[in-house]
Amino acid sequence: MAKLLALPIDSVRVIYVRGSGCYGLNGADAVSFDAALLSHPVGRPVRVQLSRQDEMAWENFGSACVIEQQAGIDDKGAIVVWDCETWVASRGGRPGYDQPGNVITGVLVGYAPEPITPRAGVEPAGELRNRNNAVPSYVVGCVGGKCGGAGTVRSERVLSHTVQSPFFTGPLRSPVRLQNTFAHECFMDEISARVKADPVAFRLQHLREARMIDVVKAAADAAKWEKRPSPKANKARTGILNGRGIACVAYEGDNGYIALVAEVDVDQASGRVQPRRFTVALDCGPISNPDGLRNQTEGGILQGTSRALVEEVTWDDKQVTSKNWTTYDSLYLGFEIPIIDIILMNPRGVLATGAGETAITVVAAAIGNAIFDATGVRLREVPFTAERVKAAPTGERLK
Repeated sequence: MAKLLALPIDSVRVIYVRGSGCYGLNGADAVSFDAALLSHPVGRPVRVQLSRQDEMAWENFGSACVIEQQAGIDDKGAIVVWDCETWVASRGGRPGYDQPGNVITGVLVGYAPEPITPRAGVEPAGELRNRNNAVPSYVVGCVGGKCGGAGTVRSERVLSHTVQSPFFTGPLRSPVRLQNTFAHECFMDEISARVKADPVAFRLQHLREARMIDVVKAAADAAKWEKRPSPKANKARTGILNGRGIACVAYEGDNGYIALVAEVDVDQASGRVQPRRFTVALDCGPISNPDGLRNQTEGGILQGTSRALVEEVTWDDKQVTSKNWTTYDSLYLGFEIPIIDIILMNPRGVLATGAGETAITVVAAAIGNAIFDATGVRLREVPFTAERVKAAPTGERLK
């Protein structure tokens, strides 16, 4: 506020009132700036209340990403090379203490968003800090002679680009970790399908982190995983198809470990995807509140389901068009909630980690892999709307 109004910091007094929580960023920053800018020149209190349309059209959205992956396999079907290149759209974000231009109100009064300065890629230094999960869980992750990845693939290349976004962006829950994990885990399934391997066994073959191995085994065992390659053979051409898929991640590299098995139905006539069961194994270190952890995990899975199936920002050549709950879909009140089975690992002798974003990170990938298992169609864009499912060519094969 001091920077926004060009005031000494001692002239600003903040009266804190508890409100609804959010992960990262919501309209509270912009509306606070609005109130300060309006009340300061008139010297009187001002109430500012954004409409739903105001907030949804001008808030900071999650970052759009384009992720390209390549891999090499040997004559035994093992991965020997993994190459990943990511483009992340960014503009603004949290205002912090010195960037009022990171939200729309700050820009309207003349402040610029935090700048994006392109620079040449350089060899990393120090040690692997996989905080946005840009590095796949299946590589060794060697930096400066120290290897911090969860996998076994030693020939590895990961390059990330930040590019200017036309929209304001911010930390939507599991920011960029969800996008990266979707790409990694779906690509892992594509490779296992190419070599006709079971997706669970293929993951275990390329993991070396014991806690990752344990959650993958626990989720698969609890889900009574049928060991076979994907997709299913002998699929009917009409009616409802059923499939299962798995996804896992070492969240932020070492901030929790999770594996999720999704079972879904796909209606070939309507394109509708209906999750039937989620089986999840979660390791976040020693557990102090099992009930709270289960609630957090269930909430993350359901929010991840909403983002995987229906949530999407839309726009035309003039403006954002998803400005209310009619034009921006989320899971509706009558949605048929799938069964959610949760296995909580409770290791000793390790540090406790976070669990607020771990579950949501793997949902889109697990559902996407289950759709592929059911139909043989690989969807590489989220959300998996009914229109996208119907438009995808049936029986699409890997290039």
